[in-house]
Amino acid sequence: MRVVLQRVARARVTVSGEPTGEIGRGHLLLVGFRDGDGDTQIEWMADKVLGLRVFGDADGKMNLALDEVGGDLLVVSQFTLYGDTRKGRRPSFVEAAPPEVAIPLYERFVGLLRERAPGRVETGEFGAMMQVELVNDGPVTLVLERN
Repeated sequence: MRVVLQRVARARVTVSGEPTGEIGRGHLLLVGFRDGDGDTQIEWMADKVLGLRVFGDADGKMNLALDEVGGDLLVVSQFTLYGDTRKGRRPSFVEAAPPEVAIPLYERFVGLLRERAPGRVETGEFGAMMQVELVNDGPVTLVLERN
């Protein structure tokens, strides 16, 4: 499981011009799965995302977690996180989990976040062509992975 986490001032995702999710301060999560991912990876990633101390405290030091700032989450599925560009000019996506595997994993991950997150948890639409808009705060961008 791979997640690109961006600390945002605000973010939104639209499908066919209609918003499906929108947040203020918090994290935009681009989420990809591969075959073999399961509850172990999902549990670890949910804990990691919710516990990361990447928001500034009174001194501007990254010392506060999502719950301490009342932040929200926007979760967007992105199989291209497992794109392999080592050979040729067209990415290969053989490492990415097929939809029949990835959809239940994505839904479980979003469900866990909704149970545990302090604020709203919004989503994109799995498998849709989406437009993601964000204001990266910092900028802060982290790549998280759990095999």
